[in-house]
Order: sequence, then C-alpha cells, then structure tokens
Amino acid sequence: MIRIEPEAWKEMVRHAEATFPKECCGVMIGAEENGARRITLAVACRNAYEGDQKDRFHIDGRDQVAAERRARELGLDVIGYFHSHPNEDAYFSSTDLKHSWPWYSNVVMSVRGGVFSHAKSFIANDDQTAAEPEDLHY
Repeated sequence: MIRIEPEAWKEMVRHAEATFPKECCGVMIGAEENGARRITLAVACRNAYEGDQKDRFHIDGRDQVAAERRARELGLDVIGYFHSHPNEDAYFSSTDLKHSWPWYSNVVMSVRGGVFSHAKSFIANDDQTAAEPEDLHY
C-alpha cells in the first residue's frame, strides 16, 4: 500500500497538468513502515526524453541525483517515481515496465484535456516481466 500525503499529491497533480500534453515525471520521497509506503515529498523533474514526449519520458539525471540527495538530507528514501499519460488511461505500459526498477512504486497519472483524471500505482517484479497493481491512497 502507498499513501501520498496531500502536499506531495498536490505537487504531482500540478506538475502533470502543467506539462500537458507532454508526459511529466518525478521522484517520490518518503518512508516504508510495516509494509506501507508513505510519500511526504514529490519532486517534479524535467522530462529529458529527446523525442516526442507525449508518450515517453526520461528523468533528467541531474534531477534524479538532486532528489536522492534531498531524500538523504531528510533522512528519507526514494520510494518510487511518477509520470503522466496525457489523454490516456493510468496503466503500466510495456515501455514503463521495460524501464522500471523492481521494488519501487510507480504512480501513473491520467491527464485528460489538461486536467487530472485518475491514478494507479504499480510495482514491477525482479525480472521486469510483469507489474502488480499497488493499493494507492491520495
């Protein structure tokens, strides 16, 4: 189970809507306790994908390092990543699976017409052949 606190969630939605019609991306920071993940900080990142960003993203490496550094400063961990699907459903695509890291939560946000619609979270298995839905609360 993953719970995203209100301020972190607001930042995720703001970033997803602001980048529409391109995919947004970012890092979720928090802690895991008793099998539950709690996100207290969302870090919006630059989509560094060098192609059409309407259906692809690549987190800028400098943003990734800065987010990891921030997590350490706060005594927290990178728990996962988020990105949007402009004018699409919130699903974990084969591309998402191929580029995911096992263990991490992956929140996919559907943004339709520039307005947040819904979100789902997924965790990829160790060999990145499948992803299980994760109970998401925001």
